[in-house]
Amino acid sequence: PVFVDVLTDTFNMDPLSLENAIETAIKAGLTPRAVIPVDLFGQLADYHAIEKICQAHALWILSDAAQSFGGTYHGHKAGTIGLATTTSFFPAKPLGCYGDGGAIFTDDDELAAMLHSLRVHGQGEDKYQNIRVGINGRLDTLQAAILKEKLAIFPDEIVARQNIAARYNEGLKDVVKTPVVLEGLQSVWAQYTITLKNAERSSLITALRAAGIPTAIYYPKPLHQQIAYQQYPVASSGLKVSEDLATRVLSLPMHAYLAKETQDYIIQAVRNFYHK
Repeated sequence: PVFVDVLTDTFNMDPLSLENAIETAIKAGLTPRAVIPVDLFGQLADYHAIEKICQAHALWILSDAAQSFGGTYHGHKAGTIGLATTTSFFPAKPLGCYGDGGAIFTDDDELAAMLHSLRVHGQGEDKYQNIRVGINGRLDTLQAAILKEKLAIFPDEIVARQNIAARYNEGLKDVVKTPVVLEGLQSVWAQYTITLKNAERSSLITALRAAGIPTAIYYPKPLHQQIAYQQYPVASSGLKVSEDLATRVLSLPMHAYLAKETQDYIIQAVRNFYHK
């Protein structure tokens, strides 16, 4: 892996940094094969720009839609872009089951057959034949039943999330940097993440906790700084945006059933912090 920086407004992959990462890989004697854009916090990455770069370098795309499933990109639904798309059904995700779960989407029949084999211990024509080393990655029946029922109300939940995000934006836009959704895109708001000044974050967390409001810092340390991945290269231009945002972002409560009264309480608590 060669790590790529993100954009300051959407938190998603920076196409210019991707170009730099490809150059970094080639200079290191590596042969670039694929790009894995992550649709962070609910909004899809800039796939028009990413696809153009991938076509120029003969790279295929594995889209990580763990947080964007249900979102759209210029009329394309998450799960229909690239060679394959992964998503998660973990309970905290926009479409969540009651345990662990996930899915992979592809229109490549050969890849689909391989994935089907890999998820069941690498089976061949039947479960008593193993043709490759695989995993036990089957979604259990109970979780599938839950997801089937939740799919029926998922479109309404997406609309509810849009409305909640809009109310947050309106209530907080003059005190913090609110999230940006690019024109032509629809976020499913897996998280509602604001950007603060570095020195403010810990104090705001403390103030909100005192008011009984939970917050989260989902990625306090960028991936390239994790011990397990420190030896891998990064884009030649560096990952300054990722490193900066990790110290300044904060996610507020977000789900489809957040009552207006509760949300107003959260908004007012944030505003009180800045107007004390």
